[in-house]
Amino acid sequence: MKNILLLAAALLTLSACHAPTPKYANRAEAIVAQIHDPSSKYVVVACHRGDWRNFPENSIPAIESIIRMGADIMELDLKMTRDSVLVLSHDQDVRRCTDFSKVFKNKPGKSARVSDLTLAEIKQLHLKRAHGVAIDTLHMPTLREALLCCKDRICVNVDQGYDYYDAVLAVTEELGVTRQILIKGKKPVEVVAAHEAAYPRNMMYMPIVDIQRPKGMELFNSYMEQGVVPLAYEVCWQSNDDDAFARACDRILEQGSKIWVNTIWASLCGGDGNDDDAAFMAADPGEVYQQYLDRGVSMIQTDRPELLIGWLKSKGRHTL
Repeated sequence: MKNILLLAAALLTLSACHAPTPKYANRAEAIVAQIHDPSSKYVVVACHRGDWRNFPENSIPAIESIIRMGADIMELDLKMTRDSVLVLSHDQDVRRCTDFSKVFKNKPGKSARVSDLTLAEIKQLHLKRAHGVAIDTLHMPTLREALLCCKDRICVNVDQGYDYYDAVLAVTEELGVTRQILIKGKKPVEVVAAHEAAYPRNMMYMPIVDIQRPKGMELFNSYMEQGVVPLAYEVCWQSNDDDAFARACDRILEQGSKIWVNTIWASLCGGDGNDDDAAFMAADPGEVYQQYLDRGVSMIQTDRPELLIGWLKSKGRHTL
């Protein structure tokens, strides 16, 4: 019996010694690899303000929820307080998402703009759920708090934050997550290049191009004409009355970039019948989502993460 036990122990030790080394150190790293691979068939799922249907938007629980769902990117919005702290807020004014009016009811003339409030004042406020009820235990997180939650677990897309590039980068460098962050904007090529040249390490960058508006097409053409190849383009369009989206997709794929679309609102993806709500109401979500895969889209921002992830998995397009 003793010899059998010794043999079993030896076999277990041998097996451990020859166990394959994980390809990536953590899940965020694996997602970053997919983003950098233009030939990958994996469809990256970004969640708009987190799981705002069940928790306050841009909150820590909203982030935790989409991580449990298996999402790849947390999309968040930034504003800066009066004392220069970056916090997660989509609106300039905090009234919609917090109980500001209740907390500061004795100060009727007080501004509700994030830029006019200190972090200490922001932390007095309680976040509201989508149906307007404040939650006593939840407060607006700082960027640092949100990134600590996301670190190594999920990538982050910084929206409404490019004007704070230097401050954002300082936080990502402090926490060691710079390469897990995708920041986006509508800045000219030269502006982005100058920012990136100023630092030895930068966040991923994605231009936003509205292909049915003059300024959007001007920005899109500037990238194409200068031969600048970003990791991805966020493509927005209002109508499918022409072939603008199809032509843009062909050009992007030929260039070697990825395509990001927003199915959160019909006005961002060609009109009614093309968004998450249409997919939710359909007998098969593929009646909506398949058209994007057919065009070579490999990054989708959604307000229905569970629905989209479930459908993508059924098609073999969301397995790391």
